[in-house]
Amino acid sequence: MAAALIVRGGEILICQRRPDQPMGLQWEFPGGKIEHGESAEQALARELDEELGIEAEIGPRVTHIRHNYRHGGAVDLQFFAVREFKGELENRIFAQLKWARLEDLPGYDFLPADRGLIRDLASGKLL
Repeated sequence: MAAALIVRGGEILICQRRPDQPMGLQWEFPGGKIEHGESAEQALARELDEELGIEAEIGPRVTHIRHNYRHGGAVDLQFFAVREFKGELENRIFAQLKWARLEDLPGYDFLPADRGLIRDLASGKLL
């Protein structure tokens, strides 16, 4: 999986899952699955176009997280910085989108796989 840390100033774009999805109404970063034959960067650019209607300039990889969920599933996440994109953000699949200040991130109910990352971002690490 590839996910974007879309930043502007001291804010980052966060996305809330729809109530009908697994782990509904929890917050996450936009992105998705890497298809066969795609690089993580190509997959992320495609996903951001599909989910948000933007043409993103994928920056450097910021971190890589492997998380094992209690119910047995595992996720392998690569996070990339995105500081520039073309087009207007359009919410195509989420309950809501929000620009949040980095220091406010711990106040949101993020997916368990993102929680260590949230602490690092809020304390000024990584970005």
